[in-house]
Amino acid sequence: ANASEGFTISDARLPDQPIIYVNRGFETLTGYRADEIIGKNCRFLQGDQTDQAAVQEISDAINNDHPCSVELLNHKKDGTPFWNRLSITPVKNDHGETTHFIGIQTDITERIKAEAGLARAKESLEEANRKMKEDLEAAARIQKSLLPSFTPNIPGYSFSWILEPCDELAGDTLDIHPLEKDYVALYALDVSGHGVPSALLSSTLSHWLSPKSDQNTIVETITGSTERRPVSPEKIAYKLNSLFPMNPDHPQYFTLGYALLNVREHLFTYVSAGHCPAI
Repeated sequence: ANASEGFTISDARLPDQPIIYVNRGFETLTGYRADEIIGKNCRFLQGDQTDQAAVQEISDAINNDHPCSVELLNHKKDGTPFWNRLSITPVKNDHGETTHFIGIQTDITERIKAEAGLARAKESLEEANRKMKEDLEAAARIQKSLLPSFTPNIPGYSFSWILEPCDELAGDTLDIHPLEKDYVALYALDVSGHGVPSALLSSTLSHWLSPKSDQNTIVETITGSTERRPVSPEKIAYKLNSLFPMNPDHPQYFTLGYALLNVREHLFTYVSAGHCPAI
């Protein structure tokens, strides 16, 4: 009688199994008084939105004298919907005949709302993850487009490269640039870390190490003339070191291997700025 859950007892021997007892928990849960529902079947709690599959499961259990437990949408006296976890258990006499059904009703509305909220949050996270993945893939395609699209065709020399980043978006890059006066510039660099910050710095450095850029560091104009000449690897390392000082608050750095090849004199000059030594 004092349980907070709703308890009902129905008489299985009477037509339509009418309710013969309800506790105060049922009255509190549904808003109905005991004298309003004694003699009725408990289906009056159902509505248009009640899952018919759950209703059929209840009917099958009663017809076959089996216990069952279902979750279904019911309605209180004032029309307020609530989610009800209903357990029905048959009670048998000494002859094995079902004489009554005990029903236990528990309001699980808050749990259902929480589960729905989690499902919406999961969908939102999956959508955000899908969009982020698409953005990363687009950024990776842009980054790959900055890699050499061809290698110089110079008699006596063969140029080839391979890049295998450990992430879809990383701070590794390289390039090969034919320059004026029989020179070819080659470099490989690695920005610390992975992801968008490293890829952005890597792309910026590619810009500074391109002879086509107005801000390039690898070709300079000779003073007093329009003639251009390659900058030595040593000067490039010093220049980039001054342009990109390490910030103690954001300790991001990069290493660089930069080389200048004179194909006429067969001279290979390079600098290793914190990078793995050349073989």
